[in-house]
Amino acid sequence: MKIDSTTFHTPLWAKIVTKKQPQQRCEMGMVGLGVMGRNLVLNMADHGSSVAGYDKDQAKVDALRKEAAERNVRSATNIVDFIALLRKPRAIMMLVPAGPPVDSVIKELLPHLEKGDLIIDAGNSYFKDTDLRARTLTANGIQFLGVGVSGGEEGARHGPSIMPGGSKEAYERVRPVFEAAAAKVNGDPCVTWLGPGSAGHFVKMVHNGIEYGVMQLIAETYDLMKRGLGLNDDEMHEVYALWNKGELSSYLVEITSQIFSKQDEKTGERLIDEILDVARQKGTGMWTSQSAMELQVPIPAIDLAVAMRDLSVLAKEREQASPIYLRPMRRFAGDQNLLLAQLGRALFTGMITVYAQGMALLAVASEKYEYHLDLEAVVRIWRGGCIIRAALLEDICAAFHARCDLPNLLLDANLSRKVMEHQEDLRRVVCQAAESGVPTPGLMVSLSYLDAYRSAWLPANLTQAQRDYFGAHTYERIDAKGVFHTKWEAE
Repeated sequence: MKIDSTTFHTPLWAKIVTKKQPQQRCEMGMVGLGVMGRNLVLNMADHGSSVAGYDKDQAKVDALRKEAAERNVRSATNIVDFIALLRKPRAIMMLVPAGPPVDSVIKELLPHLEKGDLIIDAGNSYFKDTDLRARTLTANGIQFLGVGVSGGEEGARHGPSIMPGGSKEAYERVRPVFEAAAAKVNGDPCVTWLGPGSAGHFVKMVHNGIEYGVMQLIAETYDLMKRGLGLNDDEMHEVYALWNKGELSSYLVEITSQIFSKQDEKTGERLIDEILDVARQKGTGMWTSQSAMELQVPIPAIDLAVAMRDLSVLAKEREQASPIYLRPMRRFAGDQNLLLAQLGRALFTGMITVYAQGMALLAVASEKYEYHLDLEAVVRIWRGGCIIRAALLEDICAAFHARCDLPNLLLDANLSRKVMEHQEDLRRVVCQAAESGVPTPGLMVSLSYLDAYRSAWLPANLTQAQRDYFGAHTYERIDAKGVFHTKWEAE
């Protein structure tokens, strides 16, 4: 993105417009008045901030004006009018789709900005794009923040989890607005400055990766109950509602319970049964997996969740394969209540491994990219407003409070005790699923990750030998330092 430094001289028309505007101007601007942008504007206004919204779509501007009513909110469909509504130095937030739309908005804004103005990208941008934009804009006198926002439509309106990264000075400018709008847990706002550069967007990316993993595990428990136990929607609603009252208490388990009781207005049947079994992925899960591979951090549960979304898209192929590999689905035998209890504990154990993998990735990335993340603070702001909020996060907070340099949550005394208490349930569920033919790859890989991580010996010595055999890649020895090569084939 090429920026001409002459862009930042104030043109004559801007001076004329400025003279015509009232003295009271808005402290925050919002570009993009879709569901998230509009709701965040209303949220900020409800908490005392004056906000100006901008969108080229007149219908979206009209919707904001209607909902804003008497709030301190102004709006425009023209970029010049929008800029004139903002207090200097300006602070402008964008909530637009990641990728080219972000660069397009920045390009549109730049001719109207001055040195010292601030642009905030609050979308799900790829962290490397955020670093590039920050360097380019900072070199031209424009401050930039990459900010993750989690909570969906409801969170944006009533209090999201906010993950800012970039200049600490720039964050301090908007900190009061963010803290007022963010979700609160025990009075503490679910927002904090996370670190320089792309720290905020990297944390949000991993947050979404964890979200992928947990959602996959929950989907597998649904499949086991539906096809393995033959439970109906009412019964599954009750199971998830019960689970949400215990150690599995979380936003995702809570909404899962509610989903099974929702009636379809069109058919009168349960809506869940009318939804196509295809779930595409938009990028953040894939980016998490790619980043983990670049940093050589194993996150197999998250990788698997991304792969299963891709597999779900292959609906026609799955339909063709079904009669070829025909095998009757075998219902679980035995005490149904016992199996459900084991399934809940297996889900909890799997969730711990998903969070462990995500936090391990953050720990390595923090050092590699010099984010200097406070992992306890990261988890603390996830406790409210965001999609992956869960009672489990209190234990994770305590783990990082006790040891800020903890490389993996599975090494924490409290969490490892809980895993040990439930690991046999996970094993039983995986065995039952394999026998019945219900696919549970997330639960299976969670168990395999646990078994591999706790194993003092792994068969990687054979991998070293094979690589040296066919490619002379050398190997290391137990009894001597250095690298070695062997001529494996007999003379």
